[in-house]
Order: sequence, then C-alpha cells, then structure tokens
Amino acid sequence: MASPETLAVIPVRGLPEITRGADLARLIAGAVELVEGDVVVVTQKIVSKAEGRMVSIDPSDVAAKRALAESEAVRVLRRRGDLVITETRHGFVCANSGVDLSNVEEGSAALLPEDPDRSARRIRDGLRAMTGAEVAVIVSDTFGRAWRRGVVDVALGCAGIRGIVDLRGTKDALGRDLVATEVCVVDEIAAAAELVMGKASGVPAAVVRGLDRGVLGPGSVVGEIVRPPAEDLFR
Repeated sequence: MASPETLAVIPVRGLPEITRGADLARLIAGAVELVEGDVVVVTQKIVSKAEGRMVSIDPSDVAAKRALAESEAVRVLRRRGDLVITETRHGFVCANSGVDLSNVEEGSAALLPEDPDRSARRIRDGLRAMTGAEVAVIVSDTFGRAWRRGVVDVALGCAGIRGIVDLRGTKDALGRDLVATEVCVVDEIAAAAELVMGKASGVPAAVVRGLDRGVLGPGSVVGEIVRPPAEDLFR
C-alpha cells in the first residue's frame, strides 16, 4: 500500500433529515460529485434511520435504556452505573450495544444496523448505478477504545474497500521484514472523515479522495476486523 501524496476529506453538506425508507445513495449522489476511487463515509445514524432501526424510549428511564442495550447484546462484559459494556450480535464490543440517543428526535433511540456490511454494499451499488463511478462505502460509528480515554469513529461496515491491509512479509523503511503489521485502513478512513463531519454539525457523510487504489476491493468489517474468540486474549 503506497502512501498518497495528498488526501482530501470533503464534507457532504445539504442532506435532508433522514427518515425511514430514504434512498441514501440517491441523496448523496445529488449532494456531491463523485469520482473514481472515492470512499464515501456515512454515519451509522443515518443508515439506522433509513433502515427503520429506531425505537421509542423515555430518555429519563434509566432502567428502560439499560434493558434496551441488553436486548441488543449477546454478552454483557461489564456494568458501572448507567454504563453497560456489551458484545453485539455483530461481534462489536462497545458501550450500551451502540444504542444512541444523540442526534435523534426526543423520545427515540437509534439501534445499530442489522448488517452494516450489507448496508454499505447497498449504498455502494446505488452510487455506482447512478454515477457510473467505482467508489467504496464505509458505515461509521463512534466507539471508545479499551484503556484509552475519548472516542473515535470506526468502521461498522464496508463495501468496495479492504477492511485490513496486510503488510506482513513486506519491507519497512530500513529493509527489514514486517512480521505483524496489519493496518485497519477502514477505521483510519472513518476517523479522518469524522474530522469534517463532527458530532453536532449536521454533516452525516463525507468523501475521502486520493487514497491508493490498491486498498479498493472486496471487504467486510465483520469478516476481516472483528477478532474471533480464539484470538481473544481477554476472554
């Protein structure tokens, strides 16, 4: 994977409030001009809204919020006060199963998409049909990281781009063999896109342009990035 000379991260502005059944590919294609090799990053929130993954909830009901998070989990790892760390059916380990009450109407909560990789494929296929350009799509969300403060956007799903770029067996800058380096390129792109989307600016999508075309190709977050139980040192 060659390092690009320059990357551009372009916010996609002017998208309307997303409701159930919205055609995200059509809306994005109408809001930004895409070129071959672009990577379109869309937030989980608008994907969940378009796919009807919204539920009603009383935001002041702590027990209801906890029950909703646990209903979306296959395993509860830790509890502390109102916070629950869970494993979702996708294999994601995150706070409250990814259930989110921010940037949604009062009294509503957004659940994670049923299959974020499939969601990304659907948007990518729509963009390709409307624009003729071969682009990639990443569905992103904000996660914390174990043993680190703060949050960062990561990829929940992807299409048209490899989730992991495996550099094992290649050489470092000094000619030594790399033996353990696997780059989670879709997480890097999701984090870069968030810098122009923000958390409260109403920009739910961005285009990352200028990436090495070698990262494009079939990809899957669940298939490539979620660590299988046999490799988990903390189970």
